[in-house]
This record gives sequence, C-alpha cells and structure tokens, in this order.
Amino acid sequence: MQNYPPPQGQPPYGQQPQQGYGQQGYPPQGAMVPAQPQGGLLPPNLMAPQFLVVRPWLSFLGRKFWVYGPDNGLVAFVKHPIMKLRPEFTIFAEESERTPFLMVKARNVVGFNICHDCFDPQTGARVGSLRRRGLASIFKDTWDLLDPNDQPVGLMTEDSIALLRRIFPIIPGKWHVELQGQEVARITQRFTFFSKKFDLDVSMGQGRLDPRFAIACAISALFQEMTRQG
Repeated sequence: MQNYPPPQGQPPYGQQPQQGYGQQGYPPQGAMVPAQPQGGLLPPNLMAPQFLVVRPWLSFLGRKFWVYGPDNGLVAFVKHPIMKLRPEFTIFAEESERTPFLMVKARNVVGFNICHDCFDPQTGARVGSLRRRGLASIFKDTWDLLDPNDQPVGLMTEDSIALLRRIFPIIPGKWHVELQGQEVARITQRFTFFSKKFDLDVSMGQGRLDPRFAIACAISALFQEMTRQG
C-alpha cells in the first residue's frame, strides 16, 4: 500500500469548521472531503451505501449514465458529451438536468497524465481531483486522487486481469478506490448484453468519501472503459 500525507491547507468547503471535523474544520485523517458541503446538506438518496450505474449500448450525441439507489430510484444523471475540446461533464440530480451537484473538468485539452478537477456547483470550491497515470494505465487503469490542495491522498485502480480484458473486453471489469491505503469504494461490472451495468459500493467509506466524488470516480473509470472499447 502507498503512504499518503494527511490533508493539509484550508477547509475544502469554506472557512467555518464543520461539526464533527475538529477545531480546524478538516475531515478526519484518511477522509477525502466532508460528507456535508458548505452549501447545504446532501440529498438523502446520495447517502446510500450502494448504487447501480447504468449505460445503454447506444447513446447518441453523448454517453449517458443513470445512477440508481438501492430502492431503484434515480440518484444522478450524467451526459458525457463526445464533441468537447476539453473533456468535462456535470452530474445532475435528475434527467432534466436542472439541479447540478458536481462539475468535472479536465485541466488540459491534451496530455499524458490528464487531471480532472471536481467542483461544487453551488460554491465553486474544488472538492478533489482525479489524475490519470498515463503510462501505468496502458496495462491497468490507474488514477491518483488529490485533495483540494493537490496533495495525493488516494488511488483508484483497475483490479481485474487488465491485459486479458484488453484482448477480451467481454470480461467484466473491477476497480477499487482507496484513501491512504484503506479501501473506501468498489466498482464491479455486471455481465449483461443489452446495457452496461456497474455496482458502486461505498459502504466501507461512508463519512470519509463524498458520495458525489465517488460517483465521479465511477463515471471516470467507466468512461475510460467505453473510450477504449469504442
């Protein structure tokens, strides 16, 4: 396991300390971001321990993802545009795209180790970033997780037999997310024919990982999977 420094710098959601995060208002050691943003409480359906991410085989003018909770209710909707010079996407609370709860934007148009920043749309504060390891991802998709101060605090990596999956993409994929060496989320692909379905389990990281950031991690991993498969 890698060793990561504890979070440093200013509180990621404003200047006032959050209840339960100590005198300085920081998350507990090993946390990515607070579970409750400065702009208000997260919707209750985002606090579920598991989610199901679904993408149909055919999506015109963009790659669409639906995120469902344990009760099969829609939790989030993402339309990932294809014809964008700078890769970016917004996670909405509903399919009508009226209520955004996280914006994800690439820092650069092109590059080897592309970094995507995640912003709270209400406050504009950066809640974290995903930096893809370009060389390592040739063999196994790997991302560094950065806190709002660009300090590495974790990792998202592909767990399954990656090289074999490059040859036989029908093999279901698996990824996991860790913070300071401890697993906080897991993404597991289901074997289906008419749609792409992925289970996102955040039960081991509740209170340590913002669920919006966990969904962004899953969408980023799945989008990379779709890009490779065409």
